[in-house]
Amino acid sequence: MAQITTLPMIHHLRSDPSQQILHFRKGKLIRSGRGLAFWFRPLSSSVAEVPVDDRELPFFFRGRSGDFQEVVVQGVVSFRITHAEKIAERIDFTIDLQSGNYRHKPLEKLSGLVTDLSQQLATSYLVHTDLATILKDGVESICSRIEDGLHQDAGLETLGLEIVSARVSAVQPESEVERALQVRVREKIQQEADEATFQRRALAVEKERAIQENELQNQIELAKREEQLIAQRGENDRQSVTNQNDAQRIDAEGAAARASIESKAKAEGIRLVEESRVNAERERMLIYRDFPADRLIGLAAQQLAGKLQKIEHLNLSPDLLGSMLTNLVGAGTQRLESTKE
Repeated sequence: MAQITTLPMIHHLRSDPSQQILHFRKGKLIRSGRGLAFWFRPLSSSVAEVPVDDRELPFFFRGRSGDFQEVVVQGVVSFRITHAEKIAERIDFTIDLQSGNYRHKPLEKLSGLVTDLSQQLATSYLVHTDLATILKDGVESICSRIEDGLHQDAGLETLGLEIVSARVSAVQPESEVERALQVRVREKIQQEADEATFQRRALAVEKERAIQENELQNQIELAKREEQLIAQRGENDRQSVTNQNDAQRIDAEGAAARASIESKAKAEGIRLVEESRVNAERERMLIYRDFPADRLIGLAAQQLAGKLQKIEHLNLSPDLLGSMLTNLVGAGTQRLESTKE
């Protein structure tokens, strides 16, 4: 508000930059501007103070939906005065020259005008719309209706008023209807939650079944591999036994072959030895064949004497001794003859 300093016969006024001062003298506008400071005579002057900053006007009103349900709309309209002279002609913004306060209530009148217009615009939407649609899309729809309607209103433009913005913060039904809707929505949410729980359980059961099938499939695969392993081990054992039998057979055949070779070699050696012995014996027998009997007896006695280690008794008969001496003498004679020759 403007600050007025009173002196005898003259006053001084000082205003803020957000306020536009209209100074009238004898019914004529002699001074207009924002944030003015000047001296004036109160007896011949009239001053109007018009706020030109942005103003926010909260509104709260009730309406009825298309299905006859009470609805409460709450929001804010922002506006500002763009032409102080025009609005001062339509609404009285005159201030008291002693205190600086408004003589009337112009801001309340202006607020009522904007509020009534906003309510009319919102109500025109509510009466043609059911409650469900209002609760679903009402905030945006009512906000756009109010903002567009206020911008297009010719009366506000004539006043020099500009609508900055319109915001709707809430659209609510009556408490009983709201509780009923909450119960329905709550039940729907609970059903959806139950359905989600059932689906989660079904999914869990399905996953458990898949896990069990996977485990069973793994067990079957392990059993098959174990069977293959056992069969392979049996095959390996059979192959090992076969290899051992083959090795033993080869060893036996080698040993038999070696034994046969050794036997054949030994037999051949024995044959050769016996053949040599037989030949030697044959030659000896051929030699002994022409010997006289007494010489053979002497040789036999000689060989016998060479093999005997001890002679305890020796009986020599005259016949035997005589023949032996004769032979010895004959033999000696033959040896001397052969020596001489």
